[in-house]
Amino acid sequence: MNIVNREETVRALDRLEVIRARNHRHRFRLLWLLVGPGILVMLGENDAPSMLSYAATGSQFGLGFFLPFVFLTFAMAFLAQEMTVRLGAVSKTGHAELIYRRFGQFWGNFAMVDLLFTNLLTLVTEFVGVVAGAGYFGIPKWASVSAAILLIAGAYSFRRYWSWERTLLALAMFNLIFIPVALLSHPDWGTVGHAFMTFSPLPGGWNANTVVILLSDIGATITPWMLFFQQGAVSDKGLSIRDLPQGRMDTGIGALLAALAAMATIIATAPLFVHHMNASQFGAAQFAQALVPYVGPVGGALFALGILEAGLVAATTIATSSAYAFGEVRKQAHSLNHSFHEAKSFYGILFVTLCLTGGIVVIPHFPLEYIVLVVNVIAVLTMPPAIGFLLLLANDKEVMGEHRNTRLLNVLGIGVGVFVSLAGIIYALTVIFPNFTL
Repeated sequence: MNIVNREETVRALDRLEVIRARNHRHRFRLLWLLVGPGILVMLGENDAPSMLSYAATGSQFGLGFFLPFVFLTFAMAFLAQEMTVRLGAVSKTGHAELIYRRFGQFWGNFAMVDLLFTNLLTLVTEFVGVVAGAGYFGIPKWASVSAAILLIAGAYSFRRYWSWERTLLALAMFNLIFIPVALLSHPDWGTVGHAFMTFSPLPGGWNANTVVILLSDIGATITPWMLFFQQGAVSDKGLSIRDLPQGRMDTGIGALLAALAAMATIIATAPLFVHHMNASQFGAAQFAQALVPYVGPVGGALFALGILEAGLVAATTIATSSAYAFGEVRKQAHSLNHSFHEAKSFYGILFVTLCLTGGIVVIPHFPLEYIVLVVNVIAVLTMPPAIGFLLLLANDKEVMGEHRNTRLLNVLGIGVGVFVSLAGIIYALTVIFPNFTL
């Protein structure tokens, strides 16, 4: 059986189950069959540097402005990712392929360089999270990195998108481990409720440190790789136009779960702020250790496990987004329904990027803390062109037909792009003028 026929046959078997569930009006089974890309992209973006960013937020600012702000950033992420669901279901192609097809080689290469640069940097930070989380339990760097790469490789051994997706979904659910950590910190729920009701002003104004945290939290929610991963996964899964309601629900569920985990992390680390601990330079293991007096040894261990899980899931999804994009633009096999023999370049990109970035983490004295600090900020600064491409594609009548953006979606999408761009401008001002406040 040739490559194309095998891929189409495997996908057709999955689609047959969807048709049966729809015909028998089994709504929950239908949703179960169609969810995956949206939950994975949102929980995957709750990666190691993102959770550390939320932890730094809670420890430096406590409960206030940032709780509703983080919820707002996930609402913006939902708007962007909903467009990728429609693009994937209508076009049946990945994000990178559409950019090359509609805007030409120059802009296609620009988007690819933007993606691969941020992906490589971010993958390094995912392994930093794996190492730091495992380090809490005394596991050495080389062992944790090696085990992580083997586990990720094992997830790709199924030769079936469905099996890979379900395995990763099960692992991604452990991102919610930050919720019991928050409960163990015994938060003042009145203060939490007040934060959402009042949307308190930024503590200390728009100074350089506050802006870096602000951008880091935005970059913890909206990044270019998410567009490439979800559209590629929607195409690989075989979602159709008829599946759009479930695709939106999948993305909405993912955004809600990820927002809960993110806000739980802020709540869990707020006691460090209350007790005036300087946690601005904490890594994962240090955060877990510092939290033990307030959440107990169980809470500290859960926090460390959460950072480790976040790094593992994100490393898998981010590497997959790179492989999807590479296969799309090279017009080579790029489906998880293929074996390694059938899609050598697709899996080759996956494992080369994982081994390269994992290897960097074990290099002695490599400035890992600096990379972790700047990676989310870089993600924000590279996001405006990605939003621009997304909006142009979502409004392309030839590609989208009647499913192109409505006027309201365009207004909201442009608002997200303007918001992210303004955040980047304010950050630039704080770099040029260190005493800048607003």
